[in-house]
Amino acid sequence: MAVIHQTTLKPTKLELLATWLPTRPWYSGGTGGPELAKAGGFRLDDPDGEVGIEFIVATDLSGPRPTTYLAPLTYRGAPLDGADHALVGTMEHGVLGRRWAYDGCHDPVMVAQLTALLEGRVQAQDQNTSGTPDREVTRSYRGEALTGANFVITATDDQDGTVLSMPHGASLRLHRVLRPSSDAAPAEALGHIAGAWTAPDGTRARGLLAVVHDTAR
Repeated sequence: MAVIHQTTLKPTKLELLATWLPTRPWYSGGTGGPELAKAGGFRLDDPDGEVGIEFIVATDLSGPRPTTYLAPLTYRGAPLDGADHALVGTMEHGVLGRRWAYDGCHDPVMVAQLTALLEGRVQAQDQNTSGTPDREVTRSYRGEALTGANFVITATDDQDGTVLSMPHGASLRLHRVLRPSSDAAPAEALGHIAGAWTAPDGTRARGLLAVVHDTAR
């Protein structure tokens, strides 16, 4: 179980994201940089207790209309070998010291736990409270078992989000721009993850966070 410390971060997570988001192909803000407000998210536990895993939902208020982004981050106490390209930035944590924050799509610990969430082997955890499941996060999966599958992470960004290669010819598309929608899996999908966040008008919105497709057909 991850322990969530109530302490300071310098820079903050939103400040890190404000610098990193404009470098992504799926970012749609203007040239002045994002103005981010926290909108929600959830966590996953690392079984070894070494890596923090957080899915942050943040809304950019800088453009003509608010845009809500999904950013999975991992937090490590030392650099991740071979992942310089995925480094979002470093932070000084009031309890743990220096932390390296990575785009979780390139971190094998996050990918493994995301797969476990997809298959129902673990539960999403509340973003702010230790040991508390987040029951607003739902999932389904009807493909071949991924448990114990060995595969090389391949994460590719495009204008619509990030695609993760999966075993057995499947691919997981992570929706980086969130829009309220049905949170049920599309009929042709092998699986999905859905969740909730706070919309700019203060209401609670739901929608798809990730969808798994069979690309072998």
